[in-house]
Amino acid sequence: MKDYTRREALKMMGTTSAMLPFGLVSAKGKSGDSASKAKILVAGAHPDDPETGCGGTMALLANQGHEVVSLYLTRGEAGIPGKSHDDAASIRTKEAKKACEILEARPRFAGQIDGDTVVNNEWFKKVGAIFDEEQPDVIFTHWPVDSHRDHRAMSLLAYDWWLNNGKKAALYYFEVLSGIQSQVFDPDFYIDISSVEPTKRKACYAHASQHPDEMYGIHEQMASFRGLEHRCDYAEAFVYHDQGPQMKK
Repeated sequence: MKDYTRREALKMMGTTSAMLPFGLVSAKGKSGDSASKAKILVAGAHPDDPETGCGGTMALLANQGHEVVSLYLTRGEAGIPGKSHDDAASIRTKEAKKACEILEARPRFAGQIDGDTVVNNEWFKKVGAIFDEEQPDVIFTHWPVDSHRDHRAMSLLAYDWWLNNGKKAALYYFEVLSGIQSQVFDPDFYIDISSVEPTKRKACYAHASQHPDEMYGIHEQMASFRGLEHRCDYAEAFVYHDQGPQMKK
């Protein structure tokens, strides 16, 4: 296999294979080649969204030596019944950090409030500033047709930065609780996560306050179904925005 420089690798893009812009996704170990490393930014609305939506892919990419950043729009302030916003945020922040340790990702928090997210010029600038600092090569974020307003907010904020920065990063949309939250999601890109499904499971179970048996049970069914579509045991599915970098045939 050809050794790609970072610039060459970022021109690559696949839509139906187990390829990403920076080469084959595998769990065989870290590449150790700094020239081919990419910055991956996974933008989710709440603690547990990046992990459930594409935790397997995050683990695979980290295993390859790519830098993975998990950006949470909120700290899950409204996510634990009976807890104050401050207490819930403290608990869920710790859970998110633990999940990131498992996935070998670096957590960041944008500072919005769970259940009260805002999409306006101020927040385009604030979230955009985080993207400016990170300069991602690849972005994963929520599919925008979603029953949860916070998910829609994160998707739009991420898309705005991508759109206004020349569409230079590869942009993928992930699904969460499809049919319940993500709606009319029709994937065109799959990643085989069979080898790292236990790692994804462990990261999701780090969110102990979120009833992980129930939460992960649904996502395991999704991964199994996407695996059937992709002819493997477990897969994560995405919609790729085809105006970004494309793979050379």
